Formats: sequence, C-alpha cells, structure tokens
Amino acid sequence: MLAEAAAKDKRYFAEFTMSSEQWEELTLAAWLHDCGKVTTPEFVVDKATKLETIYDRIHEVRMRFELLKMQAERDYWQSCAQGGDPKQAEQALKALHQQLDDEFAFVAQCNLGSEGMSDEDIKRLEQIAQRQWQRTLDDQIGISWVEKSRAAAPAPLPVWEPLLADKSVHQIPWPQGKTPQETWQEAFCLTPPALQYNRGELHNLKVKRGTLTAEDRFMINDHIIQTILMLQRLPYPKHLQGVPEIAGGHHERMDGKGYPRGIEASQLSVPARIMAIADVFEALTSNDRPYKKAKSLQECIAIMTDMATSGHIDPKLYLLFLQHNLHQTYAEQFLSAEQYQNSVVDTQEHIQKVLAYLREDY
Repeated sequence: MLAEAAAKDKRYFAEFTMSSEQWEELTLAAWLHDCGKVTTPEFVVDKATKLETIYDRIHEVRMRFELLKMQAERDYWQSCAQGGDPKQAEQALKALHQQLDDEFAFVAQCNLGSEGMSDEDIKRLEQIAQRQWQRTLDDQIGISWVEKSRAAAPAPLPVWEPLLADKSVHQIPWPQGKTPQETWQEAFCLTPPALQYNRGELHNLKVKRGTLTAEDRFMINDHIIQTILMLQRLPYPKHLQGVPEIAGGHHERMDGKGYPRGIEASQLSVPARIMAIADVFEALTSNDRPYKKAKSLQECIAIMTDMATSGHIDPKLYLLFLQHNLHQTYAEQFLSAEQYQNSVVDTQEHIQKVLAYLREDY
C-alpha cells in the first residue's frame, strides 16, 4: 500500500515508479526480510522476561525465597527451644517473612522488564542479592561436562550462597571458530560482545529497559546480517538483484544510526525505506510477541510520529502513510477490534507534526 502511494506521489517521489518486475522484487524482499532469524535461538527472539532462557528462572529464585522463609522458621523454633522469648521471636519471624515477600515481589516485578529500572531499583536489587541461603547438595553432579567446565571450583558443603548471583557457569563463550568476526564476510557496524551469552542472574535482572542483555540484543540484531549473507549467496535474475538491499535495510535509520551497516537515507533505496516503515508498524501492532502486548493504533501512530521526526524512519514516506490513511486501512483488515475501534487517532495532528519537521530539516 505504501509503495503504491509513493509511486503515485508527485511531490516527494515524482521520479519513483514501480514496474511489474520491481513489484516482484519488493514482494520477494518482503517475504525474505527476516529469513536470517532461522539462525537466532527462539528463546532469545521470544524472551518475555529477564531471567528467561529455555524456561523462566524466576521459579528458581522463588524457591530460594521459600527456602529463606523456612530457614527463618527453623531459627524461630531453635530460639524457642533454647529458652528465647517466643513472643519476640514470633514477631521477628513475621516481620522477616513479610520483608521476604516484599523483596520477592520486587524481584518478580524487575523480571518483567515492562518498566524502566532506576538506579535506586538496581541498588535495592543488589542489596537483596546479598541475602544468603544454605546449599547442602553438590551442584556439580548430574550436569553436562560443558557446564561443569564453566563452573568454579567446588566449595566444601554446606555452603552459603548469595540469593542472586552472577557466576562463572553463567558465562557462555563464543564457540571456537564461530565468533561473528570469523563468519562475517563484510564490515558491519554491530560490535559483538565478549560472550555469546551471559546468563548471570543480576546481569539480566539489572537490564534497565526491556528484557534483553547486550548479549541477547546482539544475537537478535545479528539476524539481519545473516539475512543479508543468505540472500547475497543466492543467484538472481537481473530484475531481482536488489532483493538483498531491500530486505537487508529495514533496520537502518535515516540519520545513519541504525544497523547493520549504519548507512543514511541517501544510501537506501525507496523500497528499503518503505520496508522499514512497514516493519515498524507491524512490530508495534503485533499481538503474537510474548515479550510485549500489542499497542493500540493511537499508541502506534504516536510512536511512529516520534520516529519520523527524530531521524529513525523516512518522514516523507511516513507522511504519505498518514495522508492515505494506510494505518486505518491496515487496522480494519488485520488488527483486533479492541486495538483500533476505541483508539481515536488525530491523523491531521500527526501530519502537521511531520510537515513542521520537514520544513525545518529539508
């Protein structure tokens, strides 16, 4: 829809046309634009909480809190048996149980990643992590040799463990000979982290926004590099030569701050810029992503207007998107009723914001 609107536009895209062969090229690029995600582990792509790997480790953390509460009860009964004041000991037990309940609720909220983490939140998390629970069982039996190779030297049992920890066993290096620098065939602007994965509990819980660590984020962003590498290896007829560029450019920004190449608008074809807008709009409205709820049409347009006026997406194409009410057309066909029927979008207000930006910057 947006490509058709651009092809008909006489103001900003007077020289842009779409032949039947170019339509085929754009369609193929659209179908293949995320093919590189077949190389990205699904548990990273769909990481809904900070502690999630193959499963959500918040369940382990909750059991540690349960153990702390049981240890507190044990201490209470020991105090009573040794002649302590039962009433005073009971009050202390109830106070500690309430504190542990509150602290677990805070850790559980941190795990969601739906709201930003302040410096105060991180400081509180670090304080909670200092609580200790007693481990009496060997944690290096019944595990794979690979995991054991990452583990620290075993401590004499019983041992007091921190409630939340970043351990050596959580640090997973890149496989030998498979680091990104060794497999990439051209220069990209993404910087690989030192580790392939870092599953440290504090490392993950202290993520300030969202659920992804730097390692997770790189793993996901790498999908577009893999898309480009895959598509560049394919033989194309002459009229489909642009498929890798169109499919591989939808995470670039107009100001050159995108990825994987960090190129500006002038280096991106119109179809690639169209693909970027379509990808953003679909991502914002999608209701099948475990890590976020689908946004309303009103929320989507507000976000995209900010993106169009901050160098992220092409403001001229986005202007056409609004002027032709493509958001409404898409919503009526593909969105749930609750996403758009009660979501009033003042399209003219957003058009005026984009026009004001274009007058200032173009």
